[in-house]
Amino acid sequence: MELHVWTAYLVATLLISISPGSGALLTMTHSMARGPRGVLPGVLGLQVGLVAIMLVSGFGLGALLLASEQAFLVLKWTGAAYLFWLGLSQWRSASRGAQAVDSEPQPDPVSHHRPILGATAVSAHTPARACFMQGLLTNITNPKGIVFMVAVLPQFLDPARTLGPQLLLIALTSVAVDFVVMRFGYATLAAGLQRLMRRPGAQRVRDRLFGGVLMGMGVSLVFVKRQ
Repeated sequence: MELHVWTAYLVATLLISISPGSGALLTMTHSMARGPRGVLPGVLGLQVGLVAIMLVSGFGLGALLLASEQAFLVLKWTGAAYLFWLGLSQWRSASRGAQAVDSEPQPDPVSHHRPILGATAVSAHTPARACFMQGLLTNITNPKGIVFMVAVLPQFLDPARTLGPQLLLIALTSVAVDFVVMRFGYATLAAGLQRLMRRPGAQRVRDRLFGGVLMGMGVSLVFVKRQ
């Protein structure tokens, strides 16, 4: 890949990572519940999901998926339902989170259920693997990501060169940029906001705001088109 092409992709992926989306919102939610360092499992899950989408799109499977109405509908509704469920769980946790502010740290009853797919509101006691799965599923069930990658990746791939090394460089660039933006950007921003939301009333507003936005993002996926 030529240096100017890589530079253009670096700028593009930086702008994409900075723009608010479900991954950014999930990272901020994890940061407010677990602290900036506690976002690492979720951020790693986002990166694994990002690489999976890039590989699917880069090797042409994304185009095939978009060409199949049934497959695209399954992916779209799965992603929409998952984001909506995450948002609903966060909304319903508002009262529990407010009650826990003035109490001593203790095991979260919800965490004992240890959901395999991480489809529950995150808390300070949520297992790392559940946070990882939330990040992973947030990205791999997002049809917007596949639509975008199918449209964007070909612009930076040289058909005269071997595909594998180009995809590897693009994947490493995307993961590095997105990791830095999520871990040190959105997580730090959320930690700053958390200091302003220590009162139970403010935390209820936070949980319902983030939960409502997640549900809204889930609903928005229903209107994503294949083309």
